[in-house]
Amino acid sequence: MTDEEMIECPEDHRQLERLRAIMHRLRAPGGCPWDAEQTHQSIISNLVEETYETVAALENEDDENFCEELGDLLLQVVFHSEIAEGEGRFHLDQVARGISEKLIRRHPHVFSSSRAEDTEAVLTQWDDIKRQEKGDEERPYLHGVGTGLPALIRATKLQKKAGKVGFDWPDAISILPKIHEELSELEEELASHQVGQPASPALAAELGDLLFVVANLARKLDLDPELALEGTNRKFSTRFAHLEKSLSTKGISLADASLEDMNHYWNEAKSL
Repeated sequence: MTDEEMIECPEDHRQLERLRAIMHRLRAPGGCPWDAEQTHQSIISNLVEETYETVAALENEDDENFCEELGDLLLQVVFHSEIAEGEGRFHLDQVARGISEKLIRRHPHVFSSSRAEDTEAVLTQWDDIKRQEKGDEERPYLHGVGTGLPALIRATKLQKKAGKVGFDWPDAISILPKIHEELSELEEELASHQVGQPASPALAAELGDLLFVVANLARKLDLDPELALEGTNRKFSTRFAHLEKSLSTKGISLADASLEDMNHYWNEAKSL
């Protein structure tokens, strides 16, 4: 079947092939100028945004939107693969083959004779195989963990990996004194900070230490700090929208509102 025929294909089991054909047509001569001009670098932000939008749809338990966002995310995989194929580097089939073979290699308890009776054993086996594959056995234990991820997510991955060899807090409650300690150190550094001046490297370091320990607390509570913070972001946005609307009904713009007015409607929003 040609690309043109595949673009019109109605069969459910061939829709991935159809998507690939559509993407190929968009970047081919006579296709879409915008799609043809894109590079890996120019659509990095799209990949990041679609990932977060997919997570948001999942958290909202909105199946219709979740399905749509997964499609948008899948498009990014196909798009990057199409760009790479056009440059003669690799293609989508290689991407699919690579992840298929990796899944088989890292699940020998399913596809071979290895044994793993519980989740902990599976994860330990996965990490061992991964280190062997990447030649990391002679490198530092935390080599490459979370590289390229947002800092909060990487902090969690680093802590989780260190915890697998026993470098960990016994429980969540035992982390609280460390949080108080880091907060105290931040307060001491902040006391010498002059208002209006750039934050010193020492102040940034103390703030980073506090965030790192808070991420550790989230991990011990089996919470994703990124998702927990996103929940607070949504809550803040909703309450601020109430504040803004309430001021507007009184004929007051955000620019003209006093902090006292804002706090009044903010507290009102908290009680709703």
